Amino acid sequence: MSSYVVTGGAGFIGSHLTEALLRAGHGVRVVDDLSTGRRDALDPAVEFIDGDVTDLAVMRKAVAGAAGIFHLAAITSDTRCRDDWSVAHRVNQGGTVAVFDAAREAGGLPVCYASSAAVYGDQGSRAIQEGAKLRPRGSLGADKLGSEHHGAVAFAQHGVPNLGLRMFHIYGPRRGNALGHRDVVSIFAERILAGQVITLHGDGQQCRDFVHVADVVRHFFAGMQMLQMHPQTMVLNLCTGRGTTIRGLADALGIAGARIPLVQFGPARPGDLRALLGDPNEAIHVLGVEAGIELESGLRSLFPAPPPSALEWARRAPMPRMEAEAATRTQSPRRAGAGLAVHSA
Repeated sequence: MSSYVVTGGAGFIGSHLTEALLRAGHGVRVVDDLSTGRRDALDPAVEFIDGDVTDLAVMRKAVAGAAGIFHLAAITSDTRCRDDWSVAHRVNQGGTVAVFDAAREAGGLPVCYASSAAVYGDQGSRAIQEGAKLRPRGSLGADKLGSEHHGAVAFAQHGVPNLGLRMFHIYGPRRGNALGHRDVVSIFAERILAGQVITLHGDGQQCRDFVHVADVVRHFFAGMQMLQMHPQTMVLNLCTGRGTTIRGLADALGIAGARIPLVQFGPARPGDLRALLGDPNEAIHVLGVEAGIELESGLRSLFPAPPPSALEWARRAPMPRMEAEAATRTQSPRRAGAGLAVHSA
């Protein structure tokens, strides 16, 4: 089988992805500076490089002999992106450029990278399609949008196939145990489990699109397969298309944890989006996968007895097969950036 590089592989999503790659029989080389990730989250079979994704020398070493790159390393905390603006920009956009550059020097390795729904900004309550006007409101969204532009350059000028997945709200096991900044799902689950009060800001009717990490892993697998078969550049939503209010999330967590949530209401937070909901149809068409884990089922993975890993959820559907041989690559019959059906190799 082939070997793949995972940047940020010791983090929340990355650790699940490395598990899935190993289970599929692939070699895995992780690049992580452990600023938020943990070395003990990785299987001993993983080759680990303790390094900065923005360091081109580190990335050159990492990609040697690899069949492709999964780029997840980023600073995603809104607070850190706001307070450490320059540092966040260096990692979130500069790191992506370094990955593309290393892929270019290695002969045009395919890169499947994490973008973000933050590129959209406030789009109202409708399900957002990839062609929506992009208006990021913070540095994370701005840097992810810049990374997408560099992705277009990477393919057009340097022949680096790449796919950016605009991730909506990702949740699942390990999110709340120092493998990424804590989010509303992990905070609520922890407090419900401890019998503590949870606070809803405003009226609790803010709507979000929650995606289980196992579905994220399947999208990254399918994305790499698509790039290997049809080299191009494009971006796709990684979402369910199903909206859940924050109040509804609290109730669903209570059901999943077999506990009654203790809820109080606090002041609305300035700038909090009323809704952020994605349209998954283009990704379903292009990649042949969808985020099918229902929220009620996925939330059970956050509670004891026993919490399943992303792999256990992923066994419900086979991972798309990835082939690295150059002979499997054929130019897409559609223009770069257009939707493309995935065919068997």
